[in-house]
Amino acid sequence: MTLDFDTDRPVVGMVHLDALPGAPAFDGDRAAVREAMLRDARRLEDGGVDGIIVENFGDAPFYADDVPKHVVASMTALVGDLSREVGLPLGVNVLRNDAEAALSVAAAAGASFVRVNVHTGARLTDQGVVTGAAPETVRLRERLDADVSILADVAVKHSAPLAERPLSEEVAELVERGHADGIVASGVGTGEETDREHIDRVVAARDELDASIPVPVFVGSGVTSDTVAETLDPADGVIVGTALKEGGETTAPVDVERVRTFVDAARAD
Repeated sequence: MTLDFDTDRPVVGMVHLDALPGAPAFDGDRAAVREAMLRDARRLEDGGVDGIIVENFGDAPFYADDVPKHVVASMTALVGDLSREVGLPLGVNVLRNDAEAALSVAAAAGASFVRVNVHTGARLTDQGVVTGAAPETVRLRERLDADVSILADVAVKHSAPLAERPLSEEVAELVERGHADGIVASGVGTGEETDREHIDRVVAARDELDASIPVPVFVGSGVTSDTVAETLDPADGVIVGTALKEGGETTAPVDVERVRTFVDAARAD
């Protein structure tokens, strides 16, 4: 499948959901979670982003790879509401790594892609060892007959390798054996800058593949309005959250003026 944002260098904004029912930080107000989501998504759309990813960022501590059914229900309702309010491609990421839930939410709610933090291989995280489930995820997509693309991280943030492996092998496995439709390169943590050498290596590894359909490389953390133009030199797109928030704080509301500034910088020749 092909990720389609109707532009050559997409800027994908993040909607970080407040804590959902069942999470320790949930304050009992379901309507407030929905309103905060819609507020941030509308500001992202007004600011000119090309797509939006919704993730259950407020649900920490995260389940490793199997969230409770009520989380799936809440996210399906929320993403369904959002799909009726904004006209942008929507993505879903169910933290920490529940690809089955993300794909199910996307298929039911009308989203067009999912982000999977560990799609192939395994990584050491604060949830323990998180293992990719590419065979199950790809087969579920076929069973659901879902037109949903898979955007998969390589060397995902907030994790460490269990053993050192060539990056070219990891990228090849994501695409050729894991059937990922796009690749995400990121820094060590949320909002942390992604090393330019790492981006170059991921792009070079992608370019070595014999792929019949182009597989875009996105940079998934630490991009700012000052660095987006140079980041989009090697990369094909960016996923941005923290830099678009009021005061550059990850948990703050989206700032539409920061979004406009960022998008203008991304579009500059």
